[in-house]
Amino acid sequence: MRKTSTLATAIAFAVTAHPGLAAEPASISFSHNDWELACDNTRTCRAAGYHAETGQNPPVTVLLERRAGPGTPIVAQLIFGDEEDAVVRSGDLTMSVDGRAMGDIEFSPNGSGAVLSPAQTAALLRAVVGTSKVAWHEEGRTWTLSGKGASAVLLKMDEFQGRLGTPGAIIRKGSNAESAVLPAIPAPVVVAAKVPGTALHSLNKDDQRQLLATLRKTTDDEVCADLAAIPTGENEFSYAPLTKDKMLVSARCWRGAYNEGHGYWIANRKPPFSPVLVTELGTDYDQGTITGAHKGRGIGDCWGHNKWVWDGRRFVHTDSYTTGMCREITAGGAWTLPTLVSEVR
Repeated sequence: MRKTSTLATAIAFAVTAHPGLAAEPASISFSHNDWELACDNTRTCRAAGYHAETGQNPPVTVLLERRAGPGTPIVAQLIFGDEEDAVVRSGDLTMSVDGRAMGDIEFSPNGSGAVLSPAQTAALLRAVVGTSKVAWHEEGRTWTLSGKGASAVLLKMDEFQGRLGTPGAIIRKGSNAESAVLPAIPAPVVVAAKVPGTALHSLNKDDQRQLLATLRKTTDDEVCADLAAIPTGENEFSYAPLTKDKMLVSARCWRGAYNEGHGYWIANRKPPFSPVLVTELGTDYDQGTITGAHKGRGIGDCWGHNKWVWDGRRFVHTDSYTTGMCREITAGGAWTLPTLVSEVR
């Protein structure tokens, strides 16, 4: 198997930079060895574990999802690698812990993975926080889940949700009342505003020079170095109307081996432009929505995604998630691990 790598710098910026979120509910992203955690602003947590990178282990990953609040269950899902030498062929799968049979595996209706029963989920949790080995078997082949890092990740998950010392904690159970567990927080509601459908023509050269000068004051030249290529024609502005007085200006800020990021600014349609930076991590814009998608590495088995929605006054950062570690599970990534979610209407 190809040696995997960590997420690219672009994704690290994309999933941790939440402009203007200081007053919003906390979220967390954490990883240790072969396990990772993402808890979003509603206090829903998702922990993902993977096969060990060392050796010739067929790709496999498990997702443990738990909503906030007292007494909520842990739902476990399972995905196997989709490369020819690792893909599940018959669907006749069994689970074991230290060689002890834990029953058959039920595949999801869409066929993309499997779900674990409550008993299998409980057995998996006991195993990964200890020293037992969890595995799945089919036609003489075995997929083994690494427990390395699970205890640290699941402890952090309990801590974030306020479960430490309660009967429902995974790691540090106790006699504290379940009612002490932190409640779920509703996802923020963002009302998307309509934008004009007509395109804007390019500014004249004098206005472009003035716009460029003001844009460069809003960002670091190292972060948006490609603005310097606009006067030479190697880079260019794009414009889209937002209101009768405001427009969205965009230009490429940076480019890497397999990623690039565009800057997006809200500006007046006429001088003085007074631009306000939205992000330097965009990759696309369509009818009031800026999106950013960045690969963790060239083969595209892990991604970071962000979205900003126009509400009539500003672009609100509504979504931020990764697809999990770069572990060659499937093209486009195995999971959706958000740290920011919203309800867009």
